[in-house]
Amino acid sequence: MSTSRSGRAARLGGLVAGQGLRWVGTRAANAFRSDERAREATARRTLAAAEELVELLGSMKGAAMKLGQVLSTVDLVALPEEERERVKAKLAELRDAVEPVPFSDVRKVIEADLGVPLREAFADVEEEAFAAASIGQVHRAQTHDGRTVAVKVQYPGVAEAVDADLRSLPLLFPLLRRLAPGLDLGSIATEVRERLTEELDYELEAQRHRRMARAFRGHPFVWVPAVDTALSGRRVLVTEYVEGRGFAEVKRLGEAERDRFGEIVYRFFFGTLARLSISLGDPHPGNYLLADDGRVAFLDFGLLREVSPEHLEGERALGIAIADGDAAAVFERMASLGYLPDPDAFEPESLLAQLRALGWMFVPDFRRLDGAYARELMEVGAPGSPWFEQMRRQTLPPESLLLRRMEGLLLSVLAELRAGARWGELTAEYLRDAPPSTPLGEQDAAFWARRTKNVQG
Repeated sequence: MSTSRSGRAARLGGLVAGQGLRWVGTRAANAFRSDERAREATARRTLAAAEELVELLGSMKGAAMKLGQVLSTVDLVALPEEERERVKAKLAELRDAVEPVPFSDVRKVIEADLGVPLREAFADVEEEAFAAASIGQVHRAQTHDGRTVAVKVQYPGVAEAVDADLRSLPLLFPLLRRLAPGLDLGSIATEVRERLTEELDYELEAQRHRRMARAFRGHPFVWVPAVDTALSGRRVLVTEYVEGRGFAEVKRLGEAERDRFGEIVYRFFFGTLARLSISLGDPHPGNYLLADDGRVAFLDFGLLREVSPEHLEGERALGIAIADGDAAAVFERMASLGYLPDPDAFEPESLLAQLRALGWMFVPDFRRLDGAYARELMEVGAPGSPWFEQMRRQTLPPESLLLRRMEGLLLSVLAELRAGARWGELTAEYLRDAPPSTPLGEQDAAFWARRTKNVQG
């Protein structure tokens, strides 16, 4: 992995410089084209830029690849409508398109981080990784006392690579502005920098993981495996190993089982936000498994954000306003939360219509999600959509970045799962403290009531 700041900056800068020259050529040629042909040429140039960006980010572990994953949840409104979802899907695939590093390099990281030879730390470690992501990979191992554990090991040199990428991130701004004109890139870059710097610190992740494990200890259908702090360090994180069915296998189950799994996933992420004020930014299906006892195990807590009470209350009030169809309250909340850089440029009724069109979480009736429905929602921001221009003028508050990423990825996961539920009723439980609407909701509410009583007692 190249960790040289100058080398990685050269790759990012070279992309932008080359695209800049080609944009100049396109604009010059457009002066001699009809309006329709100029629009077609601009669309082709935008698509080519996006394709080149995907290819480059996919070849770079670290922050560059993570940026691609984040961009997969942003509406790339400048792309041609028929290509937008394909490009976003390729960006999303970066989460799975990681080649593991050789075990000889993994061994060096473990021994340097723990300060002992590998054979002293573990009785056995499988050399083939069973999972790999943008920052590290995971191996199954046996401890000397006979436990099976998962050992997450940070890639050698990835911290330096991330630092180089983060310092070079502004080089990509000109290109990103063409793909998503309304984004406040400076604020988002700051948010990405802070979250990724935290994600590199496995000791911090271990603390967060333990907090989640404590919060859900004894939960009837959520399982957060325990952390082994004695075998963990800054670049090595060891947790209880989980046996379970992965997402590909869960997708082949019957409707009732898929619906139950989908509801648990939904409740875990939105319940964590509502009850613990934590936005979990990586609801990728590789991060949870269906255990044999019916619980769902959640595994990765590197990318999260604690949301301030004020901001969380604002988001909650915005959700209630959307559900109630209150245009004035929608406008007020979007402005106060920071979604509207120039509030005077927006009409409340149009904002409400835009958010209602996107609001799969507020549908009161039973809805089985699928790929076609998810694509329909994604087209709300497409050219020709009634809300295209106003969405181009909106931005994304940094404190909401992981929340919006969570919502977008959850929609993709639940649609791929073909999960069905009365999503509006589930949402009301977290927005309005409405009574439980399902048997799982009753179990969940009873658990949190007992937990609150124990804490207060």
